[in-house]
Amino acid sequence: MSVPTDVCKREDVEALSRAAVERFGRIDVWVNNAGITLFSALEDGPFEQHQRVIETNLFGAMHGARAVVPLFRKQKHGVLINVGSILSQVGQAFVPAYVISKFAVRGLSEALRVELADEPNIHVCSIFPYAIDTPHFENGGNHLGKRIHALPPIQTPEAVALALVGLAEKPQRAVYVPQIAPLGLMLHALMPDVLERTLLDALRKWHVQGEEVISDGNLYAPTPGSGSVHGNRLPIVSTFELVTWALRRMGRLLVSSDRAHA
Repeated sequence: MSVPTDVCKREDVEALSRAAVERFGRIDVWVNNAGITLFSALEDGPFEQHQRVIETNLFGAMHGARAVVPLFRKQKHGVLINVGSILSQVGQAFVPAYVISKFAVRGLSEALRVELADEPNIHVCSIFPYAIDTPHFENGGNHLGKRIHALPPIQTPEAVALALVGLAEKPQRAVYVPQIAPLGLMLHALMPDVLERTLLDALRKWHVQGEEVISDGNLYAPTPGSGSVHGNRLPIVSTFELVTWALRRMGRLLVSSDRAHA
């Protein structure tokens, strides 16, 4: 069973929830997963394209929550899973609207947990994946005019799907894919300036490389020939090479900082 749905349209999302109830009698699990991006600096690109990212990633999740939470309250049970990102907790250059939307999706989960605090059998879960091997990088809107590649370690769609199934079976507040991702967030909390400069340099070096046609990508409609689960843009640097380079870069930045304060 499939129900074509534009998550930016409240009436479409409500029709989807009604169709599910009509078919199955109830909704046990709802996953807010729709997500698009625009590769652009915040000051560049049509503002409407940045807005489209927010509408899809954030408003789509809000429409989903508004459609399913009343059903969960009536049933007295249910699992709502909001798909965030590591970028729900740390910034990144070249995808500002995406970062803003994912921070907000995390806020949506936090707000709903408080609203549903007296409903012990209704669970609001967040999943925070790192870069996933999907067509995200080649299909996104692109105003940089640069070819986009993921930074490793890239996650398989299957690994993230298994984590989602795990949340549906045994709800938790938050799950990270990979599980070591919080170590990077801890490092950012300890020395944010150094990590942010290192990240920016890494993005310029390996994330945006080569020329690409400026386009809307899949901001408003699926790209021709899309539908594949896996992408065609594997990282152009290995995890070992990236980590080795990053450690050296951070070391040099720390030395420079110490000298500046001497």
